[in-house]
Amino acid sequence: MQPDAAARAADAVQMALESGAADAFAVENESRDVEFSYRDGALEKVKDAISRNIALELYVAGRYSAHTTTDLAPDRLRAFIREAVALTRALEPDEYRKITPRELFAGRSQTDLDLLDPAVAALDRGQRLAWCGALDGAARTDARVISATAGIYDGSVASSAASSNGFSGSLHSTYCWLGSDITLKDRGDRRAEDSFYAGCTHIEDLPPAQGIGETALRRAIARLDADKGPTGRMTMVVDARAASSLVGRLLASANAYAVQQGRSFWGTRIGQRAFSEKLEIVDDPLIPRGLASRLYDAEGIAAKVLPIVTGGVIENLYVDTYYGRKADMAPTTGSPSNVRVGTGTQSLAELLEEAGEGVYVTSWLGGNADGTTGDFSLGLRGHLIENGAIGRPVGEMNVTGNLRTLFTRLEAVGNDPYPYATILAPSLLFPGVDFSGA
Repeated sequence: MQPDAAARAADAVQMALESGAADAFAVENESRDVEFSYRDGALEKVKDAISRNIALELYVAGRYSAHTTTDLAPDRLRAFIREAVALTRALEPDEYRKITPRELFAGRSQTDLDLLDPAVAALDRGQRLAWCGALDGAARTDARVISATAGIYDGSVASSAASSNGFSGSLHSTYCWLGSDITLKDRGDRRAEDSFYAGCTHIEDLPPAQGIGETALRRAIARLDADKGPTGRMTMVVDARAASSLVGRLLASANAYAVQQGRSFWGTRIGQRAFSEKLEIVDDPLIPRGLASRLYDAEGIAAKVLPIVTGGVIENLYVDTYYGRKADMAPTTGSPSNVRVGTGTQSLAELLEEAGEGVYVTSWLGGNADGTTGDFSLGLRGHLIENGAIGRPVGEMNVTGNLRTLFTRLEAVGNDPYPYATILAPSLLFPGVDFSGA
């Protein structure tokens, strides 16, 4: 982030006020994205892109609009803002659109989130190619490999924000992801494929590239000879990586927008036990080096740890100021950060042993979930659970049901939260789940 970014955000606010806006919120964003992709033993793609823009929210005579421009030259920016204010005057009034109340800026944490790794900016072509080579080399230790793609994705994201009612703040973070997608020759003309990626804010927290490639290969090998699983009601154990996605679907309508629009099964159950007492969900924006850590949200609301579900009881939802006003709900924060799902004491192996027989889900393959009712139907890949252990691979199966009912039946929680995601969920065990297959 350039050192004068904060000043430019403040200047944009001042330009908006001088053009006739009653209030304004401006954010200057800057990002760098680098990608090296390696396919079948050779470098296939290199990308290095830098982008900058100013995003501006305008409040003009009871009206609201949002604008973005990549032209930051002062004279042209001033003309852009002047025109944006004029256009805003032509919109219909909206009594619920008001700038974030100043009191919600207060109490910002002084925690050092440690999101910036200088080693990411120092990465060079040689290191990225070395990682690609290690990932590719790990994949090619098996003669059945038909195709292998390795990817390195790194960069930085920075923003500086200012408002007409006293907000100012800056965030700067880095990221680095490594991974492989691998396809193997299976019986006949069939193919088996899988992948594995790991990502962190700091390079030193990444596992070795060779280990990432080996994990991707192991996952692909485990898919060989997969067949349709059976139809029936069985126990389901969801792998930690797949559990992150499942919890994400559960939370998709846990917000004021969905509640106000009548599209959420969460809103009428605040303060009630809606799920198994085993379920604990906390939104925690203050995790050092967290992939979604922040000191404030997009509205400038000071970041705080927010319990969502405690012992199965719904405590809070994601409430932004606009839909909070419309739904008469007190604002919390408008969007998720790091989501921590409470862990138990059992390992994955112990959950499988407890299940005895059933289906172990390792990934989801499309499907849908209705945030209004909670009804869902998801395709899956995984394995049968046979005699308390991982059995033969299965695919071309669907699991159906209702998300609220499913999480009411949550019976056991693992001790193995998946670290490479913004939803840090462990393996989960659900009895009595409906599967359709052969």
